[in-house]
Order: sequence, then structure tokens, then C-alpha cells
Amino acid sequence: MIILGATPIGNLGDASGRLREALATAPVIAAEDTRTARQLMRALGIDAQPQLVALHEHNEEAASPALVERARDEDVLVLTDAGMPTVSDPGFRLVQAAVAAGVAVTCLPGPSAVLTALALSGLPTDRFAFDGFLPRKGGERDRMLAALAREERTVVLFEAPHRLTDALEAIDRAMPGRRVAVCRELTKRYEEVRRGTAAELLPWAREGVKGEIVLVLEGAAPVLADLDAAVQQVLGLKAAGMRLKEAAAEVAEATGHPRNALYRAALTHPSAG
Repeated sequence: MIILGATPIGNLGDASGRLREALATAPVIAAEDTRTARQLMRALGIDAQPQLVALHEHNEEAASPALVERARDEDVLVLTDAGMPTVSDPGFRLVQAAVAAGVAVTCLPGPSAVLTALALSGLPTDRFAFDGFLPRKGGERDRMLAALAREERTVVLFEAPHRLTDALEAIDRAMPGRRVAVCRELTKRYEEVRRGTAAELLPWAREGVKGEIVLVLEGAAPVLADLDAAVQQVLGLKAAGMRLKEAAAEVAEATGHPRNALYRAALTHPSAG
């Protein structure tokens, strides 16, 4: 089978027992960087000699068919330099190919910069989106942030340290006053989380920031739909056979209007019959 192995994002102590076992026993390891894979094995005291195969963004599409065929007969462990394969890292095309070919895929859960930053951010975690790296070009970055300004879920992004100031300036333009968490060097010795608005964090960022950066952005406040339009939705569901209370509850969930207000308005609406 294909085995996706989550590797430490900074602290070797986060390597799971299952990852250690897979590193010691897998006959084939497909690694984003084979040198990094060897270094990880040495650091963990694993002296196995698997076949190491490069699997990175430039060769993944071409290399995947052969690895899938290998995985029919023996385990292929997939590693990225840090964190979970497929999440803003190589592995997705390989998984796609394995699924299409009917080859089993499993995962060894473990470190994730996305989830670690989300948990530390102090921002809502019940609904979130991950959008990878912000675009490098200013115009593309501004367009992306303009779209994200309407996103109601918490948003997690990656950014390079030398572009952090530009990113915070762009966030301040696109969504002024929105809360932001800048998570730096997660799980490492100098781990740091700075929280505030983009404008509040800019003086710190301008002093120069080093290390791996994850940004977590507060979602937009829900936009209430027009009350009369929401009542019409309730009445439409009632006309389709749904009980009025159930219709009011469903529309309240979708629009943000209080359920009782929708129920009362629908009950007394001229078209309610």
C-alpha cells in the first residue's frame, strides 16, 4: 500500500511510534528530498537501508505510476520534508493515481503546521479553510485577499518571513481591523505566536522576522440576508411540505436570522394563508 507519513515540523520528539516503525521496515521510501529523509532516519537512530526514491513537485506526475505499481506488492512510505504529505506538499497526485488504480492508501497521522497554528491562534476553530501560500506577486496577492475578506471561516495561510511585512500590509488593506495570528517556528525552540490586527503587528514585523511562518486570519462576520427574503424562503419550504418550525430552523441556520423571528414573521405573513 501507499503509506503517508507525517514528519516532525521542527521537534524530533513529535515523530510518532508508527512513523519510526515505518521508517525501519518500509522497503521503499518516496521522499520530497532523499537527503532530508536520510537525515531524519539518522536523527531517529534508524539504520535501515530502504530504496529511496525522489518524489517532488517537479517529478510527481511522472513518478507516480511506477510507485503505484510497486505499492501493489510492497509498502511505499511517502515523506515530505516536514508535516503531512499532500498538504501544500507532494503526495496528492500519487494518492490520486493510487485511488484510480485501486491500490490501498493509509496515513500515519502526526505533525501539521496548519492544525498547530489553528489551535494556537485563539481564533474560531469550528470552521476553517487552508489556502496554502499567499501569491508572491502583489496584484495576485491583493486579489486573493479581497476574495478572502468575504470568507466567514477562519483562514490559514503560509508565508515566507521576508514577505511577512508586505503580507500584513496587504491584509490590513483588504480586511482592516480583522484579527490575525502570526505563528513562527512552530514546535521549535523559538516558537512564537503574535496576535492582533494586521496594523498592530506591522511594527513588530518591520523589525525583521525569521523562521517558518503560518498566518491565521479571522473570518468575516456573517452577512444577514434580507429578512423578507428569508421569510419567503421559509414560506417556500412550508409550501413544499416542510413543517413551519422546521423550515424556520433551516433558514435561520443558513441566514443567521433568529429562528423565532423567522417563525413569527412567517406565521403572520399575508401569504401564509
